Amino acid sequence: MQQRAREDGAIIDGKAFAASLRARVTGQVTRLKREHGITPGLAVVLVGEHPASQVYVRNKNKQTKEAGMNSFEHCPSDSIDEAGLVALVEELNQDPKVNGILVQLPLPPQVSSQAIIGSIDPAKDVDGFHTTNVGLLAVGGDGLVPCTPLGCMMLIKDVLGDDLSGQRALVLGRSNIVGKPMAHLLLGENCTVTIAHSRTRDLPEECRRADILVAAVGRPRMVKGDWVKPGATVIDVGINRIEPDDGKARLVGDVDFEAARGHAGAITPVPGGVGPMTIACLLLNTLTAACRQHGVPVPEPDG
Repeated sequence: MQQRAREDGAIIDGKAFAASLRARVTGQVTRLKREHGITPGLAVVLVGEHPASQVYVRNKNKQTKEAGMNSFEHCPSDSIDEAGLVALVEELNQDPKVNGILVQLPLPPQVSSQAIIGSIDPAKDVDGFHTTNVGLLAVGGDGLVPCTPLGCMMLIKDVLGDDLSGQRALVLGRSNIVGKPMAHLLLGENCTVTIAHSRTRDLPEECRRADILVAAVGRPRMVKGDWVKPGATVIDVGINRIEPDDGKARLVGDVDFEAARGHAGAITPVPGGVGPMTIACLLLNTLTAACRQHGVPVPEPDG
């Protein structure tokens, strides 16, 4: 597959890979129920009525139930104060039916995101944002890994195989949600990793050196076609809404897809690339958390 991808600029079908991963998770959940009497449970907390977040949470709820898991939704008003939200999280921490807790971001201005994330039991932190899980990732421990970087890594390995030793990787973006954890994952696979950002000198040349290029900077089509090394694997995490001259809004990534495809060995589209992997990996993390909490062996993602 690696050779084929490098010859024809293959499109990486994240939607199909995510569907396959969800099916495998569903099978493991069925086995967990049958052999151990355990049904993983995911609690999602959505504060207020942010339309985009509501759609995302509905998709999470639907896919959680389709995987055979219990889904718990909590939707407090956007007037809730920090103490009230921490109290809700503490209740979920103590609930044995809840194995994973996800607090949908962004939160209203009167609530500190870091305070809420810090109040989640690290063993139930299926977003992988708690400082305990961040630290475990940094030192190569067995914490819960943020869903989007985890999905990116699965797609990269699907193209290049499990051995990424010596690959030169560039992560464009330094966020706590994608950029930094992605860099740690790549380091853990023995890649030579560079983190680039808006203040990087000669950014195009840095990108051209990369065998693996992960773009997560939040700027529409920032990465031009000739920034991509011939044969490179390009993972586009960006989801940007633009309105062309025809007035019809559409989603584009951080990479100029059509131009970059002519250089890349394999590339993710937007939409249909990384996006579907995020919820699939959330389900995987919930399964992993449930197994660890009950002392049950954690299944491999590909098994």
